Amino acid sequence: MAEIRRVDITEFMKLARRYPIFDVRTPAEFEKGHIPGAHNLPLFSNDERALIGLTYHQQGREEAMLLGLERVGPRMRAMVERVRKITRGGKTVLVHCWRGGMRSGSVAWLINLFGYDVYVLEKGYKAYRRFVLDSFETPRNVVVLSGRTGTGKTEILHYLREMGEQVIDLEALAHHKGSSFGSLGEAPQPSQEWFENQLSDQWLRLDPERVVWVEDESRKIGSRIIPEGIWKQMRSAPVIFLDMPVELRAKRLVESYGAFSAQELKAAIERLQERLGGLHTQQAVRLLEQRELEACCRLLLTHYYDKTYLHGLSRRDPSLIHRVETLTVDPRENARKVRLVYRSLSPVEQGTSL
Repeated sequence: MAEIRRVDITEFMKLARRYPIFDVRTPAEFEKGHIPGAHNLPLFSNDERALIGLTYHQQGREEAMLLGLERVGPRMRAMVERVRKITRGGKTVLVHCWRGGMRSGSVAWLINLFGYDVYVLEKGYKAYRRFVLDSFETPRNVVVLSGRTGTGKTEILHYLREMGEQVIDLEALAHHKGSSFGSLGEAPQPSQEWFENQLSDQWLRLDPERVVWVEDESRKIGSRIIPEGIWKQMRSAPVIFLDMPVELRAKRLVESYGAFSAQELKAAIERLQERLGGLHTQQAVRLLEQRELEACCRLLLTHYYDKTYLHGLSRRDPSLIHRVETLTVDPRENARKVRLVYRSLSPVEQGTSL
């Protein structure tokens, strides 16, 4: 006989590897952040939840429940049909709401009537968020790919992944390339919550016996913040620094950003004025307007980005930094180079010795 069971977050996440998750919170709650792979099966719309909450405070619990039944009743069939469509004959599902209370209990009851075994998450999505934050303390064998702006670190990470290496692309998760120009061509940044949820999902899927490559970043990527547990591991990890001449990097940056409008590029330059200085900002804008894009990039690199990057690098333990010189912008070749250098390090230098 089909059953409804309440389980803690550890058991819930184990079951999530096998069975679909139905998040019964409102669409707005779901959009802000959810368990990766979960399906939104909202018991109430955004407006309905607000109205029911108001009714609860003004008229009491029973009136709020009656209003909830009135609103949900006509949708019950559609909810069950959606579950059937997603499960495709399977008869076990996972359900959660915000606190593990009435919303998840009500949907679990409804689905269970149709022969489903339903696992309900104790303490709801709040428990999952605690699980996410705790997950960042899980140790991993991190190696940091470093290099001045324009080195093409993100593309190199992609080729490292093709070569079979474990990679986490923090900029892809953050929808930002980590500079004043970092939002160009990117979708809007996710909420901090959704950024963390996706990062946690990838972090926990890593093989702890193998290294994971990440790009050298500031603590903030656009408006998103790297969680402290991962940030600490990045700061104490071995660093492979790819050293590429400024001329090659300027050329790469033109290829990456040259297609954006002059207005977008000018706005990005002007955001740097406080740190770049008024004179250099004016010179950079003038070069941009003259379409001297490589010269513009060289100026920005020389007078701001390189100084800032090397200052950040100087705050690391020098014994962790391993330089790799390159005279090519080919990301595949540079991926091969940094991988070879890392593999040539001793276990102590790799940070994998006990």
